[in-house]
Amino acid sequence: MNVIDLSVDQPIAALASPPGGSDRGIVRISGNQVRNVLTGWFEPQNIDAWNSAKSASSHPGKIHLNGQIRQMEIPVQVLLWPNRRSYTGQPVIELHLPGSPCLLEAVLNEVYRHGVRPARPGEFTLRAFLAGKLDLLQAEAVLGVIDAHDQTELETALSQLAGGISTNLSNLRRDLLELLADLEAGLDFIEEDIEFVSRQNVVDRLSQSRQMVGGLMQQTTDRMQSRVRKQVVLAGLPNAGKSTLFNRLAGTNSALVSADRGTTRDFLTSAVNWKGLSFDLIDTAGWEDDAQGVAADAQQQRITQLSRADLVIWCTSAALSETERAFDDELLKRQHDESSSIIRLITKSDLIPFSPHETNISTTLSLDTIHISAVSEAGLSELEDALRRQLSSSHSGSSQWLGMTSARCRETLESLANALERCERSARAPSVGDELIAVDLREALDHLGVILGVIYTDDILDRVFSKFCIGK
Repeated sequence: MNVIDLSVDQPIAALASPPGGSDRGIVRISGNQVRNVLTGWFEPQNIDAWNSAKSASSHPGKIHLNGQIRQMEIPVQVLLWPNRRSYTGQPVIELHLPGSPCLLEAVLNEVYRHGVRPARPGEFTLRAFLAGKLDLLQAEAVLGVIDAHDQTELETALSQLAGGISTNLSNLRRDLLELLADLEAGLDFIEEDIEFVSRQNVVDRLSQSRQMVGGLMQQTTDRMQSRVRKQVVLAGLPNAGKSTLFNRLAGTNSALVSADRGTTRDFLTSAVNWKGLSFDLIDTAGWEDDAQGVAADAQQQRITQLSRADLVIWCTSAALSETERAFDDELLKRQHDESSSIIRLITKSDLIPFSPHETNISTTLSLDTIHISAVSEAGLSELEDALRRQLSSSHSGSSQWLGMTSARCRETLESLANALERCERSARAPSVGDELIAVDLREALDHLGVILGVIYTDDILDRVFSKFCIGK
């Protein structure tokens, strides 16, 4: 495991471009007096501009390296950040030169020979964090950008890097600090019976904060669930053939199939590997707006599963009446507003003749529409093509959290939520004094500081930055 070195005085260097040959390679150096590292072997075209540079600037020139036979002159572009306005918050130099692995290795060896040590994994980003250029959430997002496997993961990482979630948590921390200040100000003037903040106002502010943290906890829970496998949810009116299709794709008889409406009263999940496609298939109860009792619970589970779906397969029975068809169209529109990743299946197409009306709404919403029979297997190849296309491009979830951030923060968020819950419970009890509320509020702020990196230990930094590669 990487050993965290919080000393930032010694200059560090590493290859900052991908390994292997390329048109251009980059060697990055960060630390105090980095300009001196190049003294004696870098020859700038404009020596005066190089020596007098006070802000970020580019300096073409050449470097002199001692080869085994003779001295080599290599053209180079040196990018210089001579002050603290750099990525790491230190003076930084980047050497841009031909991307020959042997050449880059020789340049690094020359840099090390001038008193610079090799950078450890993630050390450039660690220095940016220690300099206050990034908070811990943004530092993790740097790795998220590097490791992103698809556009969705990249957008999540870029959002976190841009400070989207950091801003929300920083605002929460600011609000709680202001509330703590109000409470402690009242304690200072308790003998004068001056009220800086009403108890009801304290309750309202704590309740709002707790609800926000609850939403963040749900996001981390969703993010920590396996997102490698996409979630495909079957939805539609009762008796639309969802369970038959579930059994066909899952290769089981797990879903109870019946001609009676409302047979499915729970949701079923199966890990499907079908035609080379791998996804989690979920069968939900048929859509009923006025369900009661157990049926109402099934409807709530349906809503939950649909909110987490990467793709919805909307099943429309070809046997619907005109009234039922209109209701089905309305529900499909409603679902389309929540999720644009939808495939519409006209089921039982082997029993009922085709009607052009069945695809009108699908055309309006620009949906894939497939006529299918899970019994005769008609339309299954078209479904395979649609699934392959949709699952390769669908966006998974709306979480602001990266997976690694969720893993690190989930337990701390739970502690934060518990502290806020105790605060709110105490604030609602007239017999509890403000001093006890303030104690729990300070604990909540400590947990929030850990998430943001305001409060950290070597162990936390080690867990984060040991995952980085060298040069980042």
